Amino acid sequence: MPYNSLQDFIQVLEREGELRRIDYPVRAELEIAEIADRVMKKNGPALLFESVVGKQIPVLINAFGSAKRMALALGVADIEVIAGEVQQLVQTKPPKSFRDKLQLLSQLIKLAGIPPKIVKSGECQQVIYREPDLSILPILTCWPGDAGPFITLPMVFSKDPGKGTRNVGLYRMQLFDSRTTGMHWHLHKVGARHYQHHKEQRGRMELAVCLGGDPALIYAATAPLPDQIDEILFAGFLRKKGVPLVKCLTVDVEVPANSDIVIEGYVDPAEPLRSEGPFGDHTGFYSLADDYPVFHVTCITHKQNPIYPTTIVGRPPMEDAYIGKATERIFLPLLRLTFPEIVDMNLPVHGVFHNLAVISIQKNYPAHARKIMHALWGMGQMMFTKVLIIVDHDVNVHDLSEVTWVVGNHIDPQRDTVLVEGPVDVLDHAAPMLGYGSKIGIDATRKWRSEGFEREWPAAIVMDEKTRTYVDSIWEKLGL
Repeated sequence: MPYNSLQDFIQVLEREGELRRIDYPVRAELEIAEIADRVMKKNGPALLFESVVGKQIPVLINAFGSAKRMALALGVADIEVIAGEVQQLVQTKPPKSFRDKLQLLSQLIKLAGIPPKIVKSGECQQVIYREPDLSILPILTCWPGDAGPFITLPMVFSKDPGKGTRNVGLYRMQLFDSRTTGMHWHLHKVGARHYQHHKEQRGRMELAVCLGGDPALIYAATAPLPDQIDEILFAGFLRKKGVPLVKCLTVDVEVPANSDIVIEGYVDPAEPLRSEGPFGDHTGFYSLADDYPVFHVTCITHKQNPIYPTTIVGRPPMEDAYIGKATERIFLPLLRLTFPEIVDMNLPVHGVFHNLAVISIQKNYPAHARKIMHALWGMGQMMFTKVLIIVDHDVNVHDLSEVTWVVGNHIDPQRDTVLVEGPVDVLDHAAPMLGYGSKIGIDATRKWRSEGFEREWPAAIVMDEKTRTYVDSIWEKLGL
């Protein structure tokens, strides 16, 4: 069942023993972050800070910080349930009968998502500030080297001025003063593209920033969707129910009616950019200051009793690891749709997702691993993958000890590594230039004679099945 509010999700977390309420007064400046970081590193519960010094709005953090909570956020017992639904949809066979056609139509509608419903009013507009002041929000200062407080879980709604298509992205926002923030969208993001289109056509770019509501919306804003897929439609697919939208009061943008807080405003492409950052980022290092657009607030609305959702990022593991792992599993079937030879993938948490990926394939021809490397570097956010390791189908990519064993034994560095240049994540501080650098592919598959390998490839050491079965039968008698 979909959540009607963030409060509904909090009740589920509490019922499942996944939430800790904290009524001891703490500050939004560094203190909440330090507490949350310690809890995240211990795989601890979600935290609801009910007494934030100088603020009236409670703070929810680490709500997605475990595999169980991530699944609960999307309304399932296990993320693999959603992955299975996606897999079933992409494997739909051509219809043979009228009944098959009806079933296919139903499945395609489901795959496309459930469209949103426009409503006249929403809980997110129960309280209205037409003279807005961002200081009412308990915005965290996360790390001592940060340039200031940052909004870290904002769903930013924008429109393409030509096509009118919507995008919802998760872009951090540095608080400059009571009515302005930075708008940190990377040059590869859709929000940045909308900004460029507005710049070409001239005129203000109206935006709305939503906080809270159904957690499926927060996840949808992080998902690496193709440009033609609306995040609100994807959220409808996840929720199995359309998202109710209400029109903002001062900008021509529609937002989820059950949001806890909505910040309305605009970016003026004719206005000079402003220095934003540093910020303690998900790489575990500070991303350096750079120039970004200024977001001007025109109105703030919120529920009668809102919750302020937030997160911190830093040296992994952190809360965002579980969001990334959900994406890994949910989008694997779509990756297999294009590349059916892919068996599994692992984006290790400490590889901060864009630094390292391990892919297992059913190898069918010489240089197959290299084909997959170049293909993945040409796909969406996979283009940022700095180290790409390809292994055979029988390697458990989630067992990094096995992966290390296989890579160490299977590669000849000169023969089996591929170096390419291209776009890299702008957070890659080792790249020689912002957003441009090199990537390495490692072919750790078994080598074939048809690939020029002239020696005999040895078999791995494995006990015979008869002996294993016998020892299994006497194991308890051995007392080991």
